Amino acid sequence: MDAIALNTITNLVGGKPSPSTSTRSQPVYNPATGEPSATLPLSTAAELDAAVASAKAAFPAWADTPPMKRARVMFKFKDLLEQNADRIARAISAEHGKTHDDALGEVQRGLEVVEFACGIPHLLKGEYSKNVGPAIDTYSDRQALGVVAGITPFNFPCMVPLWMYPVAIACGNTFILKPSERDPGAAMLVAELLHEAGLPAGVLNVVHGDKEVVDAILHHPDIKAVSFVGSTPIAQYVYATGTAAGKRVQALGGAKNHMVVMPDADMDKVADALMGAGYGSAGERCMAVSVAVPVGQKTADALIETLAPRVRALKIGPATDRDAEMGPLVTKQHMEKVLGYIDQGVAEGAKLVVDGRGFKLQGYENGYFVGGTLFDHVDKDMTIYREEIFGPVLSVLRANSYADALELINAHEFGNGTAIFTRDGDAARSFADKVEAGMVGINVPIPVPVAYHSFGGWKRSIFGDHAIYGPEGVHFYTRLKTVTTRWPDGIKSGAVFNFPTM
Repeated sequence: MDAIALNTITNLVGGKPSPSTSTRSQPVYNPATGEPSATLPLSTAAELDAAVASAKAAFPAWADTPPMKRARVMFKFKDLLEQNADRIARAISAEHGKTHDDALGEVQRGLEVVEFACGIPHLLKGEYSKNVGPAIDTYSDRQALGVVAGITPFNFPCMVPLWMYPVAIACGNTFILKPSERDPGAAMLVAELLHEAGLPAGVLNVVHGDKEVVDAILHHPDIKAVSFVGSTPIAQYVYATGTAAGKRVQALGGAKNHMVVMPDADMDKVADALMGAGYGSAGERCMAVSVAVPVGQKTADALIETLAPRVRALKIGPATDRDAEMGPLVTKQHMEKVLGYIDQGVAEGAKLVVDGRGFKLQGYENGYFVGGTLFDHVDKDMTIYREEIFGPVLSVLRANSYADALELINAHEFGNGTAIFTRDGDAARSFADKVEAGMVGINVPIPVPVAYHSFGGWKRSIFGDHAIYGPEGVHFYTRLKTVTTRWPDGIKSGAVFNFPTM
């Protein structure tokens, strides 16, 4: 039987498909079946150069385009995203594996940042002060940087690019996107829709690749800023390398998100929240809750009793099964890594309450599935607590008191997101104030900020001074210019040699 020819994914440069001439490539897989679905060339540094040249040529005219006209492109883009949401979700699921409803949610949260970018004329308004001195006025302006780039992860192939380039482009920049090589299809589809919305050629370019392209981005003299989302070791590398090359960098890294469960919490609601936050998208979210911290032994026992049956009943399947609650992991290598963490948790003495190893789905035996896994009696020195697993593995670490729970979270190297479930307003207020994490949920398990706020963690969950999207995104993709003016009628004769005062 002849092998089926796989579609070869192209770059997008100057508004047109641009086939790569690279001699290196890799397959893109359907994680539910384990079968390859496309071939992805790994672009060269020279191909990145061509994309940057296209973006650089497009920048002057785009930066001079009135913000309202740039916003109109975003309005059309928003309409096209809404019209094609189901199609985009299918593309996400086909390469990432998440359920269809989860993929639709991803599209919606990305679309909301586009809605925010539609307000760019207001967001770019500066400040004006009249008569700061005799006949002297001062005003400020936020101006685009030039060519900027985004390097995005596999777990949100549509949403995270939309967290970056709509704001950057609306601000007047041109953009180079390097999507994850594991699931590039959705990013390409969305980029094509933006061009359909009327974006001029060269304003958005997509270049596929691996570390060779990443390094070319970080060292390219014409790229002024880089946004990154991924693991902490790579985020630290991107930040150090990019800033050393004189670039502005925001690099969002890993997480170990805790949910504190107070004794007064409604245990059924807690268990429901942990199911979605811990096992949604197979745990492949930087805001997934991977550690539950019940306060008190009675609370912990009640949590395990309520949670374990739900984990065992978790419905796992491919995205084509609309009843599935959780899909496969993204690649075979990642599946094996997650299984290795479960083995290590057992070896280090954690109690394995629900074992997700060995899960097989009839008809999808070669898929990258891991069953929902639940550990109890985890301690802070275990590997499964210290490191980010990025899979459907929830650890329960029992705390004797609220103070112990808070201290536990604050001592961890990551500080992305966290949550507390309680009816106690004092505990909730104290937690929100004292916990060392960038995003906090009070009876909200996944506190991802809405598009008109900004997303960003603390500690080793972020490198750089700016969070992503929202007002922080506008500031990241622009620089402040302040102009002080005086016209001839207000200028007195004679030179002034002292430092100017008003």
